[in-house]
Amino acid sequence: MTCLKIAIPNKGRLSEDVFDLLQRAGLTIAKQDRRLYASTQDGHYTVIFVRTQDIPNFVNDGVTDLGITGFDVVQESELEVDNILDLNFGRCKMIVAAKEDFPVDKAEDIPDGVRIATSFPNIAKKYFAKLGKKVHVVEVSGATEVTPQLGLADIIVDITSSGSTLKVNKLKIIGEILTSTAVIIGRPGILESEKDKINAFCRSIKSALDAEEKKYLMANVPKVALAEIKSFLPGLASPTVISLLDDADAVAIHVVIEKRKIYESIDKLKQLGATGILILTVDQMVP
Repeated sequence: MTCLKIAIPNKGRLSEDVFDLLQRAGLTIAKQDRRLYASTQDGHYTVIFVRTQDIPNFVNDGVTDLGITGFDVVQESELEVDNILDLNFGRCKMIVAAKEDFPVDKAEDIPDGVRIATSFPNIAKKYFAKLGKKVHVVEVSGATEVTPQLGLADIIVDITSSGSTLKVNKLKIIGEILTSTAVIIGRPGILESEKDKINAFCRSIKSALDAEEKKYLMANVPKVALAEIKSFLPGLASPTVISLLDDADAVAIHVVIEKRKIYESIDKLKQLGATGILILTVDQMVP
């Protein structure tokens, strides 16, 4: 069986998040192998580490079968790729921002002729063309948020997650272009030619994502409390109940619960007489 080649970011926060996801999904790669490329221990996948912005090119050209990058990067590339899966992390917004004293509060109201600094010239040009605005787009490779202070541009188009960098540079948001998350993309036609392989890969990824916000809880509880326990610990269907060898009045329950509900659930279980409570991490959840 030929292996799937996957391009992922070689540095930055997204790189770490993607690498961690692949590990949790069972695509094990030793950290010392993170050079240009590495094979997973099962031999089914080859991972190639490249610049985030270059991933759509690798995928479109067929150098790799799949790529994991930001939706914003895919849109900016304007390349033909198959959309495989939205990973729903690495969330950020592409916004239009101006200096706080700029006399316009909406992108629709900006005058013609303003200078727009951005690392996303294709997206910016389309956005302002759709608004019917004649603007001058200045492409920069980084530090977009400082360009209004330096006099290079009147307005910027940039990515933001918390908005803190905008505040530091005394910028206000006057428009929102798109929301971006990490996505899996594939070379054109791969969904037809490699359907089984893609499904197997996505199943592994989804199982890791689904498990991320879950915990596995085990506890010994009185039998008489089972009905009430089921009301606040439904699990995937209902708790698994196992008889105890030396205690006819109690049982062991095993249940998958939401991570955010763990402390509340433990408190209720203790009030109902639960003992031997164990909380375990869930690595994958395969439906």
